[in-house]
Amino acid sequence: MDWFGLAETVALIVVVALLLPVLYLGGRRRWLSRQGGLFDCSLRLSSKGPGAGWALGVARYSGDNLEWFRAFSVALRPKVIFPRSISRAGVQRDPDPIESVLLYDDQRILTMELSDGRSWEMAMSVASLTGLLSWLESAPPGARYR
Repeated sequence: MDWFGLAETVALIVVVALLLPVLYLGGRRRWLSRQGGLFDCSLRLSSKGPGAGWALGVARYSGDNLEWFRAFSVALRPKVIFPRSISRAGVQRDPDPIESVLLYDDQRILTMELSDGRSWEMAMSVASLTGLLSWLESAPPGARYR
């Protein structure tokens, strides 16, 4: 094999190595969207400082659960699950200037409170927020909204 053939092989390996993660993330998002209603939703995983701890992700409705997945992850399981029976919508607010740089444009922040005492901040579009609030309030007959 001459020098030119070796350079072509190395270039092909580099292109494939760069394309595989992009194709996997696209396929993962498509697979997640087939399992239920999917929307962009950032989650605050840590509140150590102002604007800190936000992770971009997607959330989907799966039966009586809201499942949150990191956007750039290889995991096929959700990072956080919010069961409808123990979840409650808390305070809504606009992102502060530091947070608005980290989040998508035109998002609102909602505090999701669980009956076990935990709370999470979620950032999503106004349309997704309306859908989430409707989903929380529309529990099936016999289920109790907290």
